[in-house]
Amino acid sequence: MGQVNTVRGPVAADMLGTTLMHEHVFVLSTEVAANWPTGWDRNARVAQAVDRLGELAEAGINTIVDLTVVGLGRDIQLVQEVAEQVDLNIVVATGLYTYNDLPHYFDFRGAPFNPSGIDTLEELFLHDIENGIAGSGVRPGILKCCTDEPGLTTGVERVLRAVAHVQRQTGLPISTHTHAATRRGSDQQRVFSEEGADLSRVVIGHCGDSTDLDYLQELANAGSTLGMDRFGLDTYCPTPRRADTVAAMCERGFARQLVLSHDSACHFDWFDDEFIVQTQPNWHFLHISHDVLPMLRERGVTDDQIRTMLVDNPRRLLDHPPAY
Repeated sequence: MGQVNTVRGPVAADMLGTTLMHEHVFVLSTEVAANWPTGWDRNARVAQAVDRLGELAEAGINTIVDLTVVGLGRDIQLVQEVAEQVDLNIVVATGLYTYNDLPHYFDFRGAPFNPSGIDTLEELFLHDIENGIAGSGVRPGILKCCTDEPGLTTGVERVLRAVAHVQRQTGLPISTHTHAATRRGSDQQRVFSEEGADLSRVVIGHCGDSTDLDYLQELANAGSTLGMDRFGLDTYCPTPRRADTVAAMCERGFARQLVLSHDSACHFDWFDDEFIVQTQPNWHFLHISHDVLPMLRERGVTDDQIRTMLVDNPRRLLDHPPAY
């Protein structure tokens, strides 16, 4: 077993324990909060995050993967402040979150404009991995990119190809955001394959939004792990149907290619807290531990399969091999 980078430093992969593979500590609109009176209270939100992650640890979760990257308000100092106060491993990511265009900073910093011939995106992702994020010394343990309903826009495709190149240079796993209804996971696999990425080290995210077992099996047959990672976000698919899908995929023999999570956050400033409570009451960190696991057992998912999805698969993905 190797070492996995966390906010507090490397830990042995076999010490990760029960792991939620797609969560967030903070999702922030940093430029808005820096310029307008949004009510952002740093101290209060740090305290809230410590409480919520403390509850998660008490529920038996040992590690979360925080997939907050540039585009989602990544603030590594905030996450460090929280991590110092909780008995929980936090693995963070590098990458860029967009459904369409890139920030204008990158318009003339692509490979054609760079003397090195390498996309600046790739250089910045590598800088995080080799030097730490924003001068913090915290190194990411995973790469993140997105494809949503607009599909492979020029900006989105650039990020995907840069992430694939960095995976080859570092061995880090990739985790994605997708729009399951339009089968964007298939687009991602195609681009990654064209760039020589290892699909067995790719988590195609938000697969649990879909109940199309044929689509999900196609992704799994190509080698990727499926992120059943939005439990509680009932707008896209209610929890009982998500549980049905996980059980069906386990019955088809794919437990070794499934991971579970919520895609929730301690604080998500896209919404008021009360709005989330009223519209998505199950979208919180404890939903899997308290509600989903009993549902899965009722549907015939075994404890061994649950351990595979929550312990073995995350460890395999995060305990990455060297560059190739």
